[in-house]
Amino acid sequence: MSQKNEQNVQIGELAKRLNITTRTIRYYEEIGLMGPTERLGGGTRTYNHDDVLRLKFILKLKQLGISLKDIQELAEIFDINAQNFNTITPKLIEILDQHITTVDEKMASLSSLRQDIVEYRRRITDLLNSR
Repeated sequence: MSQKNEQNVQIGELAKRLNITTRTIRYYEEIGLMGPTERLGGGTRTYNHDDVLRLKFILKLKQLGISLKDIQELAEIFDINAQNFNTITPKLIEILDQHITTVDEKMASLSSLRQDIVEYRRRITDLLNSR
């Protein structure tokens, strides 16, 4: 076995390491988020160091609330440009800036909702105390 294969990890082990399901990894492959993977005899998927980094990057973006559609766009740019990370940086910054704006809007909306709830609670409490 070559040293390269010794560094590769099979799908089950990768899923366990990253605390996700093998189905999630397969789905990310199906929709084009992951590049082509190596296969062992019997069709078992194996992943090299770059594949693992890519999957961690995808999971981080998902954790931040970035949509799969936006991640797919980044993956496409990445693959078209020979997997040069610098080619996705401007688009990534644009996506993150848009997401920050969306989060700020949601926070403002939630803050307003909280104020409405507090005011409504106060009115109900006042009404109950005035009886």
